[in-house]
Amino acid sequence: MLLDKIKSAGDIKKINPADYPELAQEIRTFLIEKISKTGGHLGSNLGAVELTMALHLFLDLPEDKLIWDVGHQSYTHKLLTGRREGFENLRKYGGMSGFPKRKESDCDCFDTGHSSTSISAGLGLVKARDIQGENHTIVSVIGDGALTGGMVYEALNNAGKLETNFIIVLNDNNMSISENVGGMSKYLNNVRTANAYLDIKEGVYNTLKDIPKGAKVVEGIRKAKSSFKQLVVPGMFFEDMGITYLGPVDGHNIPAMLRVFQEAKRTRNAVLVHVITQKGKGFTPAERHPARFHGAEPFDIETGLPTKPRTSANYTDIFSTVMTKLGARDEKVVAITAAMPDGTGLKRFRNIFPERFFDVGIAEEHAVTFAAGLAAGGLKPVVAIYSSFLQRAYDQILHDVCIQNLPVVFAIDRAGLVGSDGETHQGIFDLSYLSSIPGMHIMAPKNKWELSDMMKFAVSLGAPIAVRYPRGEAYAGLKEYRAPIEMGRAEPIYVESEICLMAVGSMVKTAEKVWEQLKAAGYRCSLINARFVKPIDENAVEWAAKNHQVIVSMEENVASGGYGEKVRQKLDELHTGVRLIQIAIPDEYVEHGNVDLLKKEIGIDAETIVEKIKKEMEALG
Repeated sequence: MLLDKIKSAGDIKKINPADYPELAQEIRTFLIEKISKTGGHLGSNLGAVELTMALHLFLDLPEDKLIWDVGHQSYTHKLLTGRREGFENLRKYGGMSGFPKRKESDCDCFDTGHSSTSISAGLGLVKARDIQGENHTIVSVIGDGALTGGMVYEALNNAGKLETNFIIVLNDNNMSISENVGGMSKYLNNVRTANAYLDIKEGVYNTLKDIPKGAKVVEGIRKAKSSFKQLVVPGMFFEDMGITYLGPVDGHNIPAMLRVFQEAKRTRNAVLVHVITQKGKGFTPAERHPARFHGAEPFDIETGLPTKPRTSANYTDIFSTVMTKLGARDEKVVAITAAMPDGTGLKRFRNIFPERFFDVGIAEEHAVTFAAGLAAGGLKPVVAIYSSFLQRAYDQILHDVCIQNLPVVFAIDRAGLVGSDGETHQGIFDLSYLSSIPGMHIMAPKNKWELSDMMKFAVSLGAPIAVRYPRGEAYAGLKEYRAPIEMGRAEPIYVESEICLMAVGSMVKTAEKVWEQLKAAGYRCSLINARFVKPIDENAVEWAAKNHQVIVSMEENVASGGYGEKVRQKLDELHTGVRLIQIAIPDEYVEHGNVDLLKKEIGIDAETIVEKIKKEMEALG
């Protein structure tokens, strides 16, 4: 196998160019086989195989710098830098990350995980290079879906002023996670199909090359071609910003890309190379269903179907169902997502109420302020965004929603530990950053029925409110406990004495296990479903302090700024001698791995919690 010859960065340059197609096929076969077992980002990686090969042939890593926007498409990059063995434990605890990691390889020059960051990071590396008198090449790779992120235009605005080389590769597959939307998508569609320009350009260049001194004429045209492009290619958006535009070029044609990359390297300014690729290329199921294979669970290679299909509804499914019901009952309910109608469960709402559904692309900040405008106009917007992505819109939540006390509902999916995607995707900060904002209300459901009830309550509230719920199967326990939701009121589940468990959202399920084990050990134990993190139920805390020796706060959020701190603050005000055990995620970033294993490692699993409580009770005598 040709892959056997690649042990470290640069080894691809030892491969005979005639064998590049065979190597690309080996890479695709390898990725399909490995990801079918481990799960991971398949479609984006299959589409970027030849592009990555061309970049590695063009660059000298790690001296040159290659920044991957988001980074989920870096699997081929990892293969070509000698990390083949790491795919055995891809995205597993202690194994290789699914994203670029500086601590993993000196060929990963910048950690990424969120969209629209690579041009800004690349600009910083360019300036660092120039200030220190170095001359290596810096390339930022960005997908067309990321161009909906406003940070890109802030970076492009600065890049247009450069008087030094900086290469931006636009990997254009007409997809982000779901199909691209908006004006930039339409613009790129026009560029891709501007055959008149491409045909004229090639025809003129080829003709001139055949006449005496034609090569000099061609070079002159290349230097002045922006005015020619303006006549034929719509907009010339990038060149208008001062960035040289090259392309589009076939992203599966390595010699063609190498020619363009070499041309790009000769420029003394920022240059954008527009590369056209096909997401999921080489694997029919991924070509047909690119959104499904963006982040794939383990699957059967023959059929493309998951090897462990879901047998019960997850929280996203429950949210999807309740949103369609809310939309049917109230024509003022509208839904907003940031490029993830499938991932957030809003696809059904879109299909039933297309005029009340808005996909703004990868633009979380815009999504929130847009929702604020909808609310100011008299509608009831529900913004569905993953926890780790919503943190990008903190200022908009504060400045545009909460200061005005606008009735925007934030449906926060993937709250808590999400597992395999690691630090950049763990939703473990939302309780903290949302709690810091005056006027915000925060709820978390204990099970699938409570999620439905909370969404109905949130839409009717008429004020800023967030409902946060975890990834994965919706808990179906404690069905019989369904007291009406009242603002700032907790829900007693079991009322006894000695120990009081006060749990938030997903941790109620864990608390029930803790309660059962403590009861089996002979302890008297109460269990309170917190429901609200802001405002917390101070009366419930006061009751717990009066009737128990130990209170245990439980949350799937970092300790700093979370629910437990609010409980402790109230206890301090009460000047009570009750002991508080604060169960939360330590003040650190949590790496990738199986969620159950991660919970055990950081000490928020039932068994570890029980041991902490027993030690505390023994110390009290």
